[in-house]
Amino acid sequence: MEKLKDVIEDVIRNLTTKKLGDKEANPQEWLKKTLTKKELGHIKFHYFRKGILGVRVDSSVWMYSLSLKKEKLLRKIREYNPGIKEIHFSIGDVR
Repeated sequence: MEKLKDVIEDVIRNLTTKKLGDKEANPQEWLKKTLTKKELGHIKFHYFRKGILGVRVDSSVWMYSLSLKKEKLLRKIREYNPGIKEIHFSIGDVR
């Protein structure tokens, strides 16, 4: 049985991506096009609100590594959505 927390996160994530419209406007697609396959294995899209992209990372090591590349990631993601202002990384479950 799924945890209530996971169900709520999935509902919010689905509402966010549906509100954005087509596949090009999907934050998960931006991440897939921007990050390497190895990096994608250690992250999970969390939210996208008010121009801020929230990303869960599975460890402090990966959080630090991605933080070093933050400006480069922002530039690449802005190609898909110029309105993005910031990326927030947080450590959490990446299932």
